[in-house]
Amino acid sequence: MNASVDEPRDELARDLGTVLGMATDPVAVFLLPPGPVAPEWDGSARLKGHRWCQALMRARHGESVLLDAEGIACPAAAAAFGFKPLPENLANGPGLVGFGIVTDPAVGREMFRGMTRLAPGSVGTLAACPLRMAPGIPDVVVLEGPPEILMWVALADLNAAGGARRQGDTAVLQATCVDAVVIPHVQQRLNFSLGCYGCREATDLGPDETVLGFPGARLPAIRVALDALNGKAVPRSRAKAVYQNLMRKEDSHG
Repeated sequence: MNASVDEPRDELARDLGTVLGMATDPVAVFLLPPGPVAPEWDGSARLKGHRWCQALMRARHGESVLLDAEGIACPAAAAAFGFKPLPENLANGPGLVGFGIVTDPAVGREMFRGMTRLAPGSVGTLAACPLRMAPGIPDVVVLEGPPEILMWVALADLNAAGGARRQGDTAVLQATCVDAVVIPHVQQRLNFSLGCYGCREATDLGPDETVLGFPGARLPAIRVALDALNGKAVPRSRAKAVYQNLMRKEDSHG
């Protein structure tokens, strides 16, 4: 089966949900330019006092939302998206010491120093909605779910990339903004993360879930590769026949 960016988004989204068995929606993220927001987002909720991870949470549960510099509540995410400068207490490290994330301010400084960020003023509004509702190919697709499910997406991307190893880039901080959106957009590649203190405290992301993001332009190729994986590898792995055989052997040797 061939897929292209011209294929309806609901078909691409349905394939992701069917193949992966996701409990919540893959999220389409659009980095809208400064200025008036396009009419296709008129029905979206404009959030106030929300962190970016909370906007993603609402989108993966079916909502279409907008978040801008005035509405974003997380200063680290605001800096990541180029909305505002990073506050000094975070940039210099004491802020992370205060949260108990690090014990040495120098570690916190280094974590933020290495953060990939969007250029100041390059984005006016962040838009997020279920992929099945996206008005076009998104800038980034974000998936939150069990590692086993996200593993298949990474393997599909590896297949689409000709076998090149996939890389995960994280500071275990800013997982949903930097790791899942900014890095995939800036570097135009899939990136995966283990989550972070912030998104796990502020959202319903479970201890058995994590996050992954990839450029929307890669969606058709990933969908084709997932179709192929779902033909044999996914059901065979999930059936755990090799494990079951081992258990039967152990039982027989009782």
